[in-house]
Amino acid sequence: MILYLDTSALVKRYFYEPYSDDVISRWKSATQIVTSFVAYAETMASIYRKKRESALADTLIRKIADSFHHDWESFIRVEVKDKLNGYIDRVVEKYPLRGFDAIHLASAIVIHERLSEDFVFACFEKRLTGAAQLEGLETFPPEDETI
Repeated sequence: MILYLDTSALVKRYFYEPYSDDVISRWKSATQIVTSFVAYAETMASIYRKKRESALADTLIRKIADSFHHDWESFIRVEVKDKLNGYIDRVVEKYPLRGFDAIHLASAIVIHERLSEDFVFACFEKRLTGAAQLEGLETFPPEDETI
């Protein structure tokens, strides 16, 4: 199985939240992890936002960031280039998505079209999950369980 992680799913690997165990389990069983290049900035921003909001120790944050940097090197990362723009145009015309969510959905569609393996789109945002389902992607968790 190929597992596409948007940022809402990706951060569950580094911070214990609802569904973290499920994300980690699927991560371990996946043959490949895929995300968009925008997930780097989003994840790093999330790590440091959580540090500020929860007063987490600098040493813990460095450990989390190092773990993310290590994992990042193993991901298939979809580049945000002109070739992706047609997909982005299509999804923003059809669905009321924020910019980075549109990039994640477009990236997932590109990978899903190019690879014949089982594909799961992991996301914890209701609007994005619903759009992914309407695009024919298998999603985790089901739409009724997203935030």
